[in-house]
Amino acid sequence: MNSDKVLIRENVETFHLTQSIYLKVKRVFDVLIGLFGIFLIVPLAFIIKAISIYNRDYNSIFFKQQRIGKDGKLFWMYKFRTMVPNADEVLETLLKNNDSFREEYTINKKLKNDPRITKLGQFLRKTSLDEMPQFINVFLGQMSLVGNRPYLPREKEDMGIYFNQVIKTKPGITGLWQTSGRSNVTFNERVQIESKYSYLQSAKTDLKILKDTIVQVVKKDGAI
Repeated sequence: MNSDKVLIRENVETFHLTQSIYLKVKRVFDVLIGLFGIFLIVPLAFIIKAISIYNRDYNSIFFKQQRIGKDGKLFWMYKFRTMVPNADEVLETLLKNNDSFREEYTINKKLKNDPRITKLGQFLRKTSLDEMPQFINVFLGQMSLVGNRPYLPREKEDMGIYFNQVIKTKPGITGLWQTSGRSNVTFNERVQIESKYSYLQSAKTDLKILKDTIVQVVKKDGAI
């Protein structure tokens, strides 16, 4: 019995050591990739701003929103704006006056054909360029390149029993749900898929997700 306990303890210690090394290497990788991504944001921002001005849109090209991070801590997530400036107010009006929009949003927490998205925003989403400013969050350590979706505070209650599992890891720019090939799922199904990442996270899992993400971007499946 004592030998079994020793073996179990050694296996647990080995697991924790492996996870510790994996997380440290992942953080170094995130810092390097985050820094590289920030350099790419600068020229891209100038191009997007020029197009916005040409389209008579003089509002900020950036969008920030509070999201739920690791251990439930809130942080400001950055993206290139893809919707009209007063998107939240427009959404409130849509859900109030349109039954089909309200039903769809209640189930999926998003609208498939969202009328708030601008023409430039459609292109940014299709090419996933709207996600680029999230490299700032990655560099700051609030997000990782691979992780679960950064959920909205108002979605916490809807996440139910999966909330505590999802917040065990940092949110990611891409993740298990985005690359699962199941984009047309309900909110509840999406959370179930993502909750598995906290169990499966490893260098092997992350590399597979990154590979699948690159394939999706090249194919322009969009909205990773």
